[in-house]
Amino acid sequence: MNIGGRKLLGEILIEHGLITPEQLQEALDVQANTKEKIGTILVHLGYLSEPNLMAVLEFQLGIPYVNIAKTPVEPQIAQLISENLALRYKIIPIGKRGSKLILAMVDPLNVFAIDDIRISTGNDITPVLAAETDIMMAIKQYLGVKESFDKMMEDYGPEVETRSEEEEIDEIIEEGPIVKFVNSMIAQAVASRASDIHVEPQDREVVVRYRIDGILHKAMSSPRKTQAAILSRLKIMANMDIAEKRIPQDGRIPIKVEGKEIDLRVNSLPTVHGEKIVMRILDKSGSLRPIDALGMQPNMVETFRELIKQPYGMLLITGPTGSGKTTVLYSVLQELNDQETNIISVEDPVEYTLAGINQVNVNTKAGLTFASGLRAILRQDPDVVMVGEIRDPETVSIAIGAALTGHLVLSTLHTNSAAATITRMMDMGIEPFLISSSIIGVMAQRLVRKICPHCKEAYQISPALAKRLGVEDDLTFYRGKGCRLCNNTGFQGRIPVQELLVYNQEIKDMVLARASTDEIERAAVLTGMQTLRMDGIAKARAGLTTLEEAMTVISIN
Repeated sequence: MNIGGRKLLGEILIEHGLITPEQLQEALDVQANTKEKIGTILVHLGYLSEPNLMAVLEFQLGIPYVNIAKTPVEPQIAQLISENLALRYKIIPIGKRGSKLILAMVDPLNVFAIDDIRISTGNDITPVLAAETDIMMAIKQYLGVKESFDKMMEDYGPEVETRSEEEEIDEIIEEGPIVKFVNSMIAQAVASRASDIHVEPQDREVVVRYRIDGILHKAMSSPRKTQAAILSRLKIMANMDIAEKRIPQDGRIPIKVEGKEIDLRVNSLPTVHGEKIVMRILDKSGSLRPIDALGMQPNMVETFRELIKQPYGMLLITGPTGSGKTTVLYSVLQELNDQETNIISVEDPVEYTLAGINQVNVNTKAGLTFASGLRAILRQDPDVVMVGEIRDPETVSIAIGAALTGHLVLSTLHTNSAAATITRMMDMGIEPFLISSSIIGVMAQRLVRKICPHCKEAYQISPALAKRLGVEDDLTFYRGKGCRLCNNTGFQGRIPVQELLVYNQEIKDMVLARASTDEIERAAVLTGMQTLRMDGIAKARAGLTTLEEAMTVISIN
């Protein structure tokens, strides 16, 4: 039986062996009472998977299927309709193609839904097919913020400015609109793959920005009258002093978002318009990467592994804030972790809990600093010591002492290159002979945006630029054109650009002679080191990143 020449869904499912006639009959019996669509019933009964249902519907209807779970949705586009309208029809706008609005629908043949959205948005509609669970999750992620914001503005009218601080706090603690707005803001940031959330008070509004792939994007703004409530709610969640607004504070928010264990490292900073809050997002449920998945070139992986197998000495990972230094250290700890090795770390804060490793959280208020924690660790008979960050001369002196007395010490430092580490440590008062005898290697890295694989295209650079880069044999490089899957940025994700300086005897002698950073780098290149510049160009040539992106973090000139 068919209607208008099109086979019924049940017939197609049976023909493809996805369900049995008996299962279809059971679903039809349920449909007689519930009036639900047959495909939805079969999924709920467990007889059919949602991906299989989508594949068959795409074939049956001739309408393309979009996997929303793997498709970045533009929040501004999604928020063209209300949450109530989206829930009523189980739809969500996911992008635009010219003047047409692309509308993801569970039922793309629902002309009433299409007409309603055409009238409410003023746009022509291009319907696409999407799974119900994906659409419902997207509605929660992208429209939950809008609905909670609208509700917040209803409840927080002009009188909010005259409320006392006690009334504000009482309101915030309750399950009110501010609570829902803040929770939605965090959930949307996680869904957008953001690494940081910036809440910035301005003259007339509070601006919320997300850092995605290293670039800040404005996500939303709220009137100035909601500032006190939003900031107070975040400080309550982070266990910070809500009454203290004159000095910076640090806090932490453990939270679960869509089943993921998320840890937010929170910092407040007084500004002329009020406290600015920045939250670093740490996905604790994310899996740690093995060393060979850290983006290093194969020969660098081999050399790096030789360094971490040394019985003693100091290995440093350097780079700016947010360049993935701690990720590298955790990968090293994971590789060294076994029953025969006593590994202890002192961190601020502990980002991932590793089974079998003794991890210590810095607590400055209680007097537990990197330096005091490191002193205590050395009395715990360690084999490997990880210091989250070297911040002062005292910490580096103790760490060098540990490296010289039979311990493998791992830590991070803020420098511009691997060779510049020597100058930085000398500036901290460390004598060259101590640097020469303790450090075994330094890896410097930066993060660059990765070209979107869905819209990558090749192009030719000019012969003059190729000559400056030293790649005259091949003028081909790559870039992203920009597509819906990367929000028209041409990028998706980030990769590291790295250099690894091994302290061989020649380098140690140069350190003792107080050679310059440039002299040490030139000597290291002659012995096989690939500089940040060289690695950046190599990864641009391989199509992993663009030449322009590499030039933003390294010197190509």
